[in-house]
Amino acid sequence: MISRETIEAIVAEKLEEENLFIVDISISPKNTITIMLDGEKGVSIKSCVAISRLVESKLDRNVEDYGLEVTSAGLGQPFRVVRQYSINIGREVEVLLLDGNKFKGVIVEAGSDNFSIEYSEKVLMDDGKHKQVVQQRKSFPYNVVKSTKAVISFK
Repeated sequence: MISRETIEAIVAEKLEEENLFIVDISISPKNTITIMLDGEKGVSIKSCVAISRLVESKLDRNVEDYGLEVTSAGLGQPFRVVRQYSINIGREVEVLLLDGNKFKGVIVEAGSDNFSIEYSEKVLMDDGKHKQVVQQRKSFPYNVVKSTKAVISFK
């Protein structure tokens, strides 16, 4: 059976050339290989085709039959790897925590263990009657996050 490690080894150099990275590689029981990519400047169809052709040139269908799909990480898809947080600094995201709390804000920082967002929150003023919009900053360790998705805006 074709392994994830085999696919990673095949595409590693080409991904570096194209300034892309692997978000996910899955191999189904029927040997359908799905490679999901992302990059700082997105992923072009041309890059997907180049990676697909590279994998096909290195694997022998006569030895082991397989299906192959090479895709970009979709805009509406949750982030799957830490590097996606870094390339989305400055972008509005929706964060869902494991405890069910949701936050919507702009990623301002992303490290290896956590990331931070800035968001607006209405806070009760000292008079106890009026609310004021205040900018907040909150940091989240990746291990408490259920999902993070980029917010798509059509403004």
